[in-house]
Amino acid sequence: EEGGAGGAQVSLITKSGTDSLHGSLYEYNRNSFFSANDYFVKAAQLESGEPNKPPQLNRNIFGASLGGPIKKGRLFYFINYEGYRDAEAVSPLRTVPTDTLRDGIIQYVCQDPTACPGGTVTGLSGKQYSYASGVMALSPQQITAMDSGSLGPHGPDPVVINDMNTVYPLPNDYTTGDLLNTAGYRFRAPTTTDKNWYIAKLDYNITQDGKHRLSVSGALSNEADAGAPFLPGTAPETTTVNYNKGIIANYEASLSPTLLNDFRYGFIRESIGTGGDSTQPWIYLQSFDQGVTYGSAFQRPIHNFNDDVTSVHGKHTLQFGFQISLLRDHETNSNNSFSNAFTNPEWLADSGFANKGVPLDPAANGYPAVAQTFNTSYDYPMTTLLGMVTLVNANYNYQRNGQPLTQGTPVSRNFAEDAYEPYIQDIWKVKPNLTVILGLRYSLFSPPWETNGLEVTPTQNLGAWLTSRADAMREDIPSSALPLISYNWSGPANGKSSYYNWDFHNFGPRASIAYSPAADSGWLKTLFGGPDHTSIRAGFSVVYDRVGESIVDTFDQNGAFGLFTELTNPSAVETSITAPRLTNLNTIPTTDYTGANIFIPAPAATFPQTYPTGLGAITWGIDQGLKTPYAYTLDFAVSRQLPSKFSLDVAYVGRLSHRELAQEDLAAPLDIYDAKS
Repeated sequence: EEGGAGGAQVSLITKSGTDSLHGSLYEYNRNSFFSANDYFVKAAQLESGEPNKPPQLNRNIFGASLGGPIKKGRLFYFINYEGYRDAEAVSPLRTVPTDTLRDGIIQYVCQDPTACPGGTVTGLSGKQYSYASGVMALSPQQITAMDSGSLGPHGPDPVVINDMNTVYPLPNDYTTGDLLNTAGYRFRAPTTTDKNWYIAKLDYNITQDGKHRLSVSGALSNEADAGAPFLPGTAPETTTVNYNKGIIANYEASLSPTLLNDFRYGFIRESIGTGGDSTQPWIYLQSFDQGVTYGSAFQRPIHNFNDDVTSVHGKHTLQFGFQISLLRDHETNSNNSFSNAFTNPEWLADSGFANKGVPLDPAANGYPAVAQTFNTSYDYPMTTLLGMVTLVNANYNYQRNGQPLTQGTPVSRNFAEDAYEPYIQDIWKVKPNLTVILGLRYSLFSPPWETNGLEVTPTQNLGAWLTSRADAMREDIPSSALPLISYNWSGPANGKSSYYNWDFHNFGPRASIAYSPAADSGWLKTLFGGPDHTSIRAGFSVVYDRVGESIVDTFDQNGAFGLFTELTNPSAVETSITAPRLTNLNTIPTTDYTGANIFIPAPAATFPQTYPTGLGAITWGIDQGLKTPYAYTLDFAVSRQLPSKFSLDVAYVGRLSHRELAQEDLAAPLDIYDAKS
């Protein structure tokens, strides 16, 4: 009778009231009065000259319960409240600019240490800094001269300089970063968690003898979890709230001494939201952390109908019933609502500067060469310092009428999924010491669909498309010769099939046995200890997983091409001469300094839609041949009572999974087979 998912089954029982009045009151506290400091926090505090103070921890768990009669013998109540308050400091580590980088100076390790005897360098502020032997430091004036070929501004970007000096504290942790241009900052970050849980239950004996009983249980949570701030004094990076609630109505009927019926209706409304710390687009300076997060939320009402019938016939106890689950899922998120840009040196024509012979390569300007192992640690701080925007992701979300949403508008989707699971089983007491259980459960899970028609799928089977790529690879045929993938409207709301087809073959047999050897003499008694001293149990089942929600989450978080389109400017085109420089961290440039468009305009939302050729992209799709994942579950256990009040338990539990879901890159570069060689 257990089902609904292929994992563990957990049964929760809520207390009922009785004819007597009972209650409880409790409080638990844990604090940091006697706590030792965190090793890394202490080291960072000493580095910054701060006092040695352990992170805060103050946790309180408290509550009360009360149960009793409303009408003795017939109507009872039980209520419970529990509160949780947690004020705790954690130890986040952020990557921040060093004092030299924020003053317009770039440092690097030299390929030939003897060419770099060390010295001093002057920053934009006029302050002088010493640098060690084996290291070279480029002053703002030297960087500006190297950058003189730019068709736009030259040298350190004033917006970046201001951001580094007004937002970021100086480093105090040297376990991260390149330690010349970037390093770590560790601090005691406050977090708070407030939780309130409410539970109530009413039980009513419809008949005096309790053979007909009605129960109604309700639960409500009210939780807020404020995470760590990005830096001291800033808002939490994320704040999660939980307003889950549910109600269960249960009717138990003892129709006769051998016939029982148990009907349950459950309504659960999951409601969880995660608030971010930003509501605008960003240009990401990839040398250090920026702590940008966006918000999302979902409300997931689920209606469950369960009925179980138990009928006893001699040695057989026959059970049968069903479970129907109707799930609706309203999701909103801003994860893909904003376009973004990056100061990514690897997107440039030469994939960087160091040892490339380009204008910003120190060796090309008469300075010592950068150590090969330090290339990226030179390239990334340089593009950051110059505010050089090389990569732009233009994000567009579309409505059902084909019009794009305005930038920053949260994306809203309404998904649905239904499940139907009947079952039957027989508990056969073959002997007093031998019980055999045989059963069968059938699981029918609908593919999820978007109820407003905002659903698209590839026009060709992705599994078949992947196979065709493999065949082409063996025939020395490049990917460019294969047909392009297009997306078109799909789903019941559009009068078409959904992400994948229904799977009607989910039959799950169940079998188990419990046996207690009754030998009372001979070697069998020695082995099993005599009657009632050994228990042997074994079980086998085939269980099916409901995967619709995990697929829905993927499309909700990452979007589907055609409804969500991310267009990226081509790589290996921009150079330090043509790449635009940022003027505001929240304003993405649209063209480079030659006038070429790097912020790709929104394409028309016509379907079927094919991704523009010549642009790179990562899009999501589902193999239309997907089948329900399933697993064989196995268990075998032996319990043996031993002398002197000892016992021995030996058990094996196995799970053999099949058709597991996997995310794969179907368009990875081919390993072309050369037939001639």
